[in-house]
Amino acid sequence: MKGFGGFPPKGRLIKVPGMFFSDLLPQIDDLAELKVTLYCFWRLQQKDGQAAYVWEREIASDEVFMDGLGSGEAEQAATLKAGLERAVARGALLKAEVIRGQKPEALYFVNTERGRAMVQGIADGQWEPDDQPNTMLDLRVERPTIFTLYEQNIGPMTPMIGENLRDFEATYPAGWIEEAIQIAVANNKRSLRYIEAILKRWQTEGRGDTFQAKDGSRFLSGKYRDEIDH
Repeated sequence: MKGFGGFPPKGRLIKVPGMFFSDLLPQIDDLAELKVTLYCFWRLQQKDGQAAYVWEREIASDEVFMDGLGSGEAEQAATLKAGLERAVARGALLKAEVIRGQKPEALYFVNTERGRAMVQGIADGQWEPDDQPNTMLDLRVERPTIFTLYEQNIGPMTPMIGENLRDFEATYPAGWIEEAIQIAVANNKRSLRYIEAILKRWQTEGRGDTFQAKDGSRFLSGKYRDEIDH
């Protein structure tokens, strides 16, 4: 099992209707269906306010998401299709198709009043999407910077390392952590212990900027308050 580094103190929140948890979630009995349903909520909220749909090709192009659906391309594609079909059959998502070139392109809407109206509009020939699937957006944009920096420059993430990095975030300014990682790389000392030693030295001896002493109240209010509580 791959470890999860944990949520950062602040991060982008995704809105999910309350009825998803009270009415829909208890019914979902398939992991692929659950994944694609939640993914569509996330993907839609990365777009502008006018886009109420997700192209199937957009989902299939997200390598990070697709990697979680199977061990190979064939299995991933089959799992995606099965998950989408189940979500549509259950009524969480709505499917429409438009012709692009010589073949149909599938797009999906959340089953809301607006989504139903737009699907009906396509069926009646009243409108057709004029955009192309955005294949550039993927789940990597949500990775916290400190974890990305560590994985790219120091080594693989583990739950213990993730916990240590969260402690660093709660204790030291973000700029310190980034610079400490850069120093560790420059000195070829790629270890969490070396990074921590730099940070502790700066905290003790100073670094030319203001640093507030440890105070337990910072975890309950101010900049360290979890945004996920709101």
